[in-house]
Amino acid sequence: MDSEDDMHDANDAESPGDYYSDDTALDYSDNDDGGDYVFLDNDTDDSDNVFVSRQQKNYVVLKEADIRQRQEDDITTVSTVLSISRVAASILLRHYHWSVSNVHEAWFADEDGVRKAVGLLERPVVQFQNAKELTCGICFESYPLERISSAACGHPFCSACWRAYMSTSIDGGPGCLMLRCPDPSCGAAVGQDMINLLVSNDDKEKYAHYLLRSYIEDNRKTKWCPAPGCEYAVEFVAGSGGYDVSCLCSYGFCWNCTEEAHRPVDCVTVAKWILKNSAESENMNWILANSKPCPKCKRPIEKNQGCMHMTCTPPCKFEFCWLCLGPWSDHGERTGGFYACNRYEAAKQEGAYDETERRREMAKNSLERYTHYYERWATNQSSRQKALADLHQMQTVHLEKLSDKQSQPESQLKFITEAWLQIVECRRVLKWTYAYGYYLPENEHAKRQFFEYLQGEAEAGLERLHQCAEKDLQAYLNAEGPSNDFNDFRTKLAGLTSVTRNYFENLVRVLENGLSDVDSHGGCSKATSSKSSAAAVKGKGGRGKTSSRAGGPSRNLDDAGGWSCDQCTYMNARSTTSCEMCHQSRSGFTQQSAF
Repeated sequence: MDSEDDMHDANDAESPGDYYSDDTALDYSDNDDGGDYVFLDNDTDDSDNVFVSRQQKNYVVLKEADIRQRQEDDITTVSTVLSISRVAASILLRHYHWSVSNVHEAWFADEDGVRKAVGLLERPVVQFQNAKELTCGICFESYPLERISSAACGHPFCSACWRAYMSTSIDGGPGCLMLRCPDPSCGAAVGQDMINLLVSNDDKEKYAHYLLRSYIEDNRKTKWCPAPGCEYAVEFVAGSGGYDVSCLCSYGFCWNCTEEAHRPVDCVTVAKWILKNSAESENMNWILANSKPCPKCKRPIEKNQGCMHMTCTPPCKFEFCWLCLGPWSDHGERTGGFYACNRYEAAKQEGAYDETERRREMAKNSLERYTHYYERWATNQSSRQKALADLHQMQTVHLEKLSDKQSQPESQLKFITEAWLQIVECRRVLKWTYAYGYYLPENEHAKRQFFEYLQGEAEAGLERLHQCAEKDLQAYLNAEGPSNDFNDFRTKLAGLTSVTRNYFENLVRVLENGLSDVDSHGGCSKATSSKSSAAAVKGKGGRGKTSSRAGGPSRNLDDAGGWSCDQCTYMNARSTTSCEMCHQSRSGFTQQSAF
């Protein structure tokens, strides 16, 4: 994934442990017998782990109190080490983007240069000893000393002029944090202590708000959550390669580009896709594909009726033939009537319209291709929003209802919440695979074929999980009392959740690697075919292809020789005789080799 130039130095660390990171890498070798399938524990203490790493998170979400405390700690550190006031320390930190180490390095390298750059003067530039009145440098009125104020430089201005100067600056935005003395020749900094002394309470609050926000916005290690109305910030602690983070408000976004979380698609592709969705280029493609220019005024005209006799809109009103674009006065029964054009057919056979038709056909194909991917991208987005609403309904209403009907504590029903969290996350991943597919080069047929196979399997697996969590659960919500087979449902849903999670994790890694295991000549670099590569994806947690259509709970064999249970769809090693998840017997099968 491409990183921005302003990413902080944490990008040089090891790869982060985000939602799709674990120690298991894809293995596309022919010897993968599925013996290392691992079922993940669904009974964690924190269901939000479905959104984040199973290892250590590489970011920290900060509330306002956390931000304020960190800011105060940094100010205290700089003030103590450099033996300066807290106001001066705050000015220094703002100048160096709230980096304590940069402040220390610059200060000890050239203290005088730093003081001059940020406006921290050691002594006043002007002094007025024994004066009872001073003239304000703005309004030029004389005032007694108690009505005159000055920054560290000593330039005298009356309190009213100072107040107006500060208030105007604060109303202008965060630039007030770098306020300097009003004297044009002076660069002395104006600190928060002087602001609080002279301005109104509203302006004090605005200034404090700007100061707090500057700690996040000027700091390369922190960013605000981009969700509307969210006041949390995120600190990216360490890592490179994966920038998806999840805020406490439940919004997931990419640290690198601040768009919504979009793995497995990189930030450049996301930017192109979003621009394409909002650009006028698709409008022009539609116009080119579905309209023709008026031969006289050249305005595009859409044909909305069956007749070939077209009349341009006023003031043009030119009448022409839709097919050949010639004047309608030259047409009649001899040229084919209202619904055909002999002139067009003859000219077409001579190649007169080849270039125009080619351009129109290219525009139509381009538009149809874009529409294909966009509709599926938007459909999965809608499904994700619906799943989020269903998750909220489940957490606030249905879990309590189900707990009463099945006589089980809500803590024992966490597997349902985890399933819905998994559905929400997988819908997001599946949505972005369509943007990935749109920009996949059309000439790389092997990669495209492999990608479409993996995408289809992912969609089918997710639909199984979604149907189980949505439809199958409904029977238990509508039950009058405890159901005898509820534990079987628990086993099935937990198994589907684990299998789907594992498959999508491996799918994301494969796509982020650019389908590198499929070469450009139509083969796989580490396996004999794309199907055996797909089996490797499934071997870490996906459901195998059915090799026998006969009934039975354990006859589904994947291409590597493993088998998936029909009861819970858990992928088992081929050497086992019963499902490791639900213990369903593997009966009535014939062992088949992978090749």
